[in-house]
Amino acid sequence: MGEGVTDKKSKPLTKAQRAIVNAGTEIRLDRATAEDAAYLARQFVQATLPHSDPKADTWSRQNGNFTLGIQAGFNVKTGKSYGLPYGIIPRLLLFWITTEALKTKSPRLELGASMAGFMREVGLDPGHGGKRSDGQRLQAQMTRLFQARISFMQDVEDGSNEGSAWLNMQVSRKGVLWWNPRSPAQGSLWNSWIELERDFYDAITAAPIPIDVRALRALKRSPLALDLYALLCYEVYRVEHTGRARFIPWRAVAKQLGADYEGDNAAKELARKARAALRKIVSVMPGVRLGDMRGGLSVLPGSLLAVPKKATG
Repeated sequence: MGEGVTDKKSKPLTKAQRAIVNAGTEIRLDRATAEDAAYLARQFVQATLPHSDPKADTWSRQNGNFTLGIQAGFNVKTGKSYGLPYGIIPRLLLFWITTEALKTKSPRLELGASMAGFMREVGLDPGHGGKRSDGQRLQAQMTRLFQARISFMQDVEDGSNEGSAWLNMQVSRKGVLWWNPRSPAQGSLWNSWIELERDFYDAITAAPIPIDVRALRALKRSPLALDLYALLCYEVYRVEHTGRARFIPWRAVAKQLGADYEGDNAAKELARKARAALRKIVSVMPGVRLGDMRGGLSVLPGSLLAVPKKATG
């Protein structure tokens, strides 16, 4: 049958569904190489950013003995808060920032002279216009993320002594953005750039998790799918290292993710949405072996890394 033609029992694939099918086919045929590798700091897998706007100036998520905290930046011109980063775009930005920082080995990151070019690099569509265009959303979320203060807090033990360690830092200590989000294709005489705060740069490049950028682009419409994919990449690494299955109860997954799954039905609601997201994820992560999902997320021995070790150096 020709393209776009279906029988009476099937429906045409949506653009998002087609992206997942195409990425899954490519990933099955060709295992990830160094060019396909992107990275995310382990801390943003252990606990994630908000899925939707918290409409608050502070945010935290706890996973075991680790806590991620975010404090909104302050706009000295308006005297108001910038708000907290949330949703898909800050996640795509953090993948790009971590990958670029590792590649260049520098806290100064060049964003380029064209917003449209940068949008394509992070996986956004410069042609998507209107009041809620990808360009305007990107500009707003970049400001929220770059101006935010991030905190990593860890409970520590040393023999009979117990304590806590913390790291408080701003994402970017300085930078210049020349872009006009209403005209993303318009170039500038000068490149836009940011410089990561050194503590933030050191933290995100210390032990990042490799992921396949082809899967990332296919899953980019859902913050839950992006979070679960990154989590699976991390858990497969742990399974390979120990040779033992990993199991995380749904109630624990619900607490670490950036969605507000609260109350008696939190774990049940998360499990329902996670199973739907996982059906998409396994299409673009064919090497993962999942166990019984009734009580939680289960990753079995024999799972393959999303990006082979030889591709990450």
